This record gives sequence, C-alpha cells and structure tokens, in this order.
Amino acid sequence: MANPLKQVFNKDRTFRPKRKFEPGTQRFELHKKAQASLNAGLDLKLVVQLPPGEDLHDWVAVHVVDFFNRVNLIYGTISDYCTEKSCPIMSGGPKYEYRWQDEKYRKPTALSAPRYMNLLMDWIEVQINNEDIFPTNIGTPFPKNFLQVVKKMLSRLFRVFVHVYIHHFDRIAQMGSEAHVNTCYKHFYYFVKEFHLIDTKELEPLKEMTSRMCH
Repeated sequence: MANPLKQVFNKDRTFRPKRKFEPGTQRFELHKKAQASLNAGLDLKLVVQLPPGEDLHDWVAVHVVDFFNRVNLIYGTISDYCTEKSCPIMSGGPKYEYRWQDEKYRKPTALSAPRYMNLLMDWIEVQINNEDIFPTNIGTPFPKNFLQVVKKMLSRLFRVFVHVYIHHFDRIAQMGSEAHVNTCYKHFYYFVKEFHLIDTKELEPLKEMTSRMCH
C-alpha cells in the first residue's frame, strides 16, 4: 500500500517551488531544530515554543515559510477536485465566505476557491521572497510591522485549512492522508495560539473540530 504521507509530501502537485533556507545560516539551523522536534514525535504544544535564547522573529519566519510549503502541498493534492464548477465561491461551509482584497481587487471580492487559492499562494510567495519583510542576511533587522504582516498571512493560510476540511476532506480521507493533514493542522494551530497570531473569530469555522483534536 502506498505511503499516504508520500502522497501528500512527495507529489509534485505544488503551484510553485518551495522556499528553502540557506545552509549555514541561523534560520537554517532553526529550521533543522524545528524539523528534528517534529520528527521525534514530541508534544506539538512543546515543539512550537520559542527555544531559549532564540529570536522570536526568526522563529516565526521559519515557521511561516514551513507552513506555506506544507499548506501549499496539501491543497495541491486536492486541487483537481477544487474547480470553478465544484467551488464557485471560496467558502468554509454555508456560514463562511472569504473574499479577496489586494492592490488589484480594491474591494473585498467574491472569487471561486481555485482563483482565491492561486492569488493567495502567489501573494504569500511574494511576501516571503521580499527581503524587506523576510531578510535573509544575518544582522539585517526585520521590519517593525513584521508580526502584523505575518498575522495576515497566517489568517489567510488558515482559510485553506477551512476550505479543505469542510469541502474536500473526503478526498484527503480517500488518499489515506487524514492523520498527516491533521498533524499539520495541529502544528499550525498550536503555533498561532502560542504567539497570538490569529484572531479567535478567524478560527471559528473549525472550532468544534479543533476542540476535539487539540486538547
């Protein structure tokens, strides 16, 4: 039987190349430390905590890039089933509709889920590759509004989880990837809660599921 983790993580279904950390940099070392903790199967509530002596902004930056890559991969595995026809509105069930707003769409605009997802992933990719927001040179400070920018990015990434869980979870289960996607979600949830990076009202659509999954 095929390994369900490989179906999610080794499938070339991403929209764009992964952002990686340069070996030898502090952020690369932090990334390795975070991955080692995850791979060791440690309590996710502990894994997300800021290691002693490390910089909060570096720790957040490493995780934002990692979550972007992971969520992008998860959505890539169900993207064939998320179409203009099946998902004409980007939503999380009947109660929640997500509208897109950026420099092109000045007012919050209703879009199909696949269109919304493409704009979202493109927008986040631009942010994390912007040296003024995510500096890669040692000693270059993060901007003063770094955490504000990150909050917006993570709130929008959370909406991908909402849409996938509510509208496409049958596909995730069919692939045998339910446990893996759940672990990714729990890691994301504990992280944003630990550092207060998403407003509670934004988490409402998955509140019941989260209360069962994240004790």
